[in-house]
Amino acid sequence: MANISSYTSLRGKNVFITGGGSGIGEALVANFAAQGARVAFVDIAREASIALCERLQAAGLPAPLFRHCDITDIADLQRVMAELAQELGDFDVLVNNAANDQRHQLEDVTVDYWNERVAINQRPMFFTCQSVLAGMKRKGGGAIINLSSISWHIKGGGYPAYAASKAAVVGLTRGLARDLGQHNIRVNTVTPGWVMTQRQLDLWVDEAAEIEIARNQCLPGKLMPDHIAAMVLFLAADDSVMCTAQEFIVDAGWS
Repeated sequence: MANISSYTSLRGKNVFITGGGSGIGEALVANFAAQGARVAFVDIAREASIALCERLQAAGLPAPLFRHCDITDIADLQRVMAELAQELGDFDVLVNNAANDQRHQLEDVTVDYWNERVAINQRPMFFTCQSVLAGMKRKGGGAIINLSSISWHIKGGGYPAYAASKAAVVGLTRGLARDLGQHNIRVNTVTPGWVMTQRQLDLWVDEAAEIEIARNQCLPGKLMPDHIAAMVLFLAADDSVMCTAQEFIVDAGWS
């Protein structure tokens, strides 16, 4: 993990993360655990998620609670969240991280494919927010962080359904902030740039991509999962007590 600030307000907080088994999600789980938070997460990648839990426990950190879950099944997602909240206690922090940036062309998109993309990248965010609301109200407040993408900011091509879903994240955040604010629940968006997760390295980051990154980022170097986690931790901690309805972009200046 990078040299990330320590937030005493996160110690003992109950945190729920979607897509926590790899990539940015893995960094989120590890960094929240390092803060002393009690972390629960879901993912469809069972083996990677179990290995993450074992690795963190072996490092002397609080062992996260993992549940295998397909977030497109809203009823199952809500059931799992309720079970985890029963075990840990009501959640103080929700991080909506899970997404899939599969490439596709406009002319190839069917109604079924569109619905599938929305079911992964957009719909679960609303229902996780709905699921934590009662518990956060009981606790007198909380923090919700929704992850977007610079894809729609920079007019990225090759995945219009993904870009539309990620643009909708900002709308969801701003659409909830007023109603949830009266309960002392903060809702913010974190928008990553091109983060060097293993998936990106395996599928998309070739020599041409390296040139594109160097040309478009204002800052040199690679954007890593820990850089995104650092912003999420700040927004989850009491240090951001008066931040809500905002989009925080972490993209080394690309957009």
